[in-house]
Amino acid sequence: MELLKSWSNQYIEAGCDEVGRGCLCGPVVAAAVIIDEHFDQNLINDSKKLNFKTRIELDSYIKDNVIDFAIAELSPEFIDQHNILNASIHAMHNALDQLKIRPELILVDGNKFHPYNFIPHQCIIKGDSKILSIAAASILAKNYRDLLMIDLHEEFPEYGWNRNMGYATKTHREALKKFGPTPYHRKSFRLDYD
Repeated sequence: MELLKSWSNQYIEAGCDEVGRGCLCGPVVAAAVIIDEHFDQNLINDSKKLNFKTRIELDSYIKDNVIDFAIAELSPEFIDQHNILNASIHAMHNALDQLKIRPELILVDGNKFHPYNFIPHQCIIKGDSKILSIAAASILAKNYRDLLMIDLHEEFPEYGWNRNMGYATKTHREALKKFGPTPYHRKSFRLDYD
């Protein structure tokens, strides 16, 4: 199914998505992307449906061909203080703050969002597999976070973050049992796997 280039056909739209909500460690990362009708890339889809190599190849194309984009991250400490849902939405707000062009409509992947600067928003379930700007945002956010987790893996290789990206895989749970949490773990998440 071809993704829609526009939800409204009349407003400057920013597609927003986040990644890392279900991880045990690392930041939550969000991106906002504004495209126009000339943006054309039929490989773009929900980042979860694309392999790492394809996503990395699409990264430069997206950044070079969209009208505007921004990426923001929020720390495990922020997540612990404000909960993961609020942190995810706040990260999207931070990405929107960085856009040089002010959107007239915000398209959000999922079903929850907090109003942002009096700009109307539309929540779209599975928006990253329906709307091109949201799919592009999902790719930028996922690439940014995955590369960050691969870097953090060098510091704590026992947890396998270069493969699991911080999700609760068997390797990750076993390392938590053996070594306990790192400074990058979210203390408000379940980390005790005894």
